[in-house]
Amino acid sequence: MNILNELGLSELNYGACSGEGKWSKSSDAGEIVSINPSNEEKIASVYQCSDEDFDRIVQDSSNSFQKWRKVPAPVRGELVRQMGDALREKKDLLGSLVSLEMGKIKQEGDGEVQEMIDIADFAVGQSRMLYGKTMHSERLDHRMYEQWHPLGIVGVISAFNFPVAVWAWNAFIAAIAGDTVIWKPSSSVPLTAVAVQNICNEVMEKNGYTGIFSIVIGRGSTIGEKLINDHQIPLVSFTGSCKMGRHVSTTVAGRFGKTILELGGNNALIVDESANMDLVIPAIVFGAVGTAGQRCTSTRRILVHQKRYDELLSKLVHAYGQVKSGDPLDPDTLMGPLVQKSAVDLFVNAMKEIEKSGGTVLYGGKKKEGQGYFVEPTLVKAENKWDIVQNETFAPILYLIPFNSMEEAIELHNQVPQGLSSSLFTTNVEQTELFLSSRGSDCGIANINIGTSGAEIGGAFGGEKETGGGRESGSDSWKQYMRRQTNTINWSKDLPLAQGIEFNLS
Repeated sequence: MNILNELGLSELNYGACSGEGKWSKSSDAGEIVSINPSNEEKIASVYQCSDEDFDRIVQDSSNSFQKWRKVPAPVRGELVRQMGDALREKKDLLGSLVSLEMGKIKQEGDGEVQEMIDIADFAVGQSRMLYGKTMHSERLDHRMYEQWHPLGIVGVISAFNFPVAVWAWNAFIAAIAGDTVIWKPSSSVPLTAVAVQNICNEVMEKNGYTGIFSIVIGRGSTIGEKLINDHQIPLVSFTGSCKMGRHVSTTVAGRFGKTILELGGNNALIVDESANMDLVIPAIVFGAVGTAGQRCTSTRRILVHQKRYDELLSKLVHAYGQVKSGDPLDPDTLMGPLVQKSAVDLFVNAMKEIEKSGGTVLYGGKKKEGQGYFVEPTLVKAENKWDIVQNETFAPILYLIPFNSMEEAIELHNQVPQGLSSSLFTTNVEQTELFLSSRGSDCGIANINIGTSGAEIGGAFGGEKETGGGRESGSDSWKQYMRRQTNTINWSKDLPLAQGIEFNLS
């Protein structure tokens, strides 16, 4: 297969690489087979990382950190700049591999690689802006300031739905901060991770560095557990379900480590009385159908003013009828498959639960027969209080829920355990300000007249409540990858104590 060959992927790769350009040769930990979700055929397989491989990677990464933290931050930024350039050269190939292995359409696959390039550009600039503060001391002839130091090894556990971009969010910011990175990708999409590691190896070798970016491939129950329990890894960035996030958080906190948690979303889009439907419809369809509903920012609930309900439903049914599903590499496809059979099973079980709850299927609702893990994009009239609505289903199921006032809409909006992304479509300034105020959306992301999905890298990404509270990518997210140190210098010949305390020795 040309895509694999051109990205340096052989039929069988090995599950660990410490950034030296040399893959482990262990094969006793078993294989992971990568399946094309659009036709259920094997793409290729990789060996899993062994326990011995993992321990070696951690030690290599720790040794590399001792040297990497001494490198000036702008020089570290130059390395990341070269990573961005290498990704630019491979964007089309890598985007195609993302689509082939994960199932998102080609445009989204390319867009995910572009996100990696964008965060590389962002990180290069950030490498010259790792600012601290200067404070005034209350003591004469004293100077106070704070500075930021690298943490050490950053463990990144990424999810299948963004097989490469989320790694870049963490890895490129961590790298300019002076940290080394060990990546455990989702075992559903190992090939994209191997391809990115190969690119890392080429850039590292050219610059004379080793062990800055490393990879360990394996199941969460084995390699994932080793990573979150390892005391040599002070920070773990985890993207996944709320259930697994609780486990990761508890385990890492138990050894006094730090976490960045990007967990589930149950994102609502509010359509008020004044909303412009020309903006609303495409935003809803992309938010609910894009990536086959497998984004943490996918639109799950539509809260629509009762007076606009029938109009919205009619337009949505018409729009859903135009959504073509199929081969994600076909440029005419708008929705690819779910990632694996278990995801289809979750969709089917969710539809059964919707029926038990009394939901009305307005469009779709069935899995598709034939090859591939395809389901129909689905519209359901539902009630916000139902358990099935309260719990995120990673599939293209969209719940329509009417309301009569903005206060009611915000109350419904916030009555779920998750708090990632949110949107309001309105032409009313008062409604806008209410939604964005402390009495409005309780999510980490709140948008006006754009959908819930498709965040830009310049802003900090993350959510509240059961979404985990983590922040990645832009703004001042870099601070999570460093440790803060407050410094006081006494340049006087006296030793005054703070708060005017006197301690006289006779």
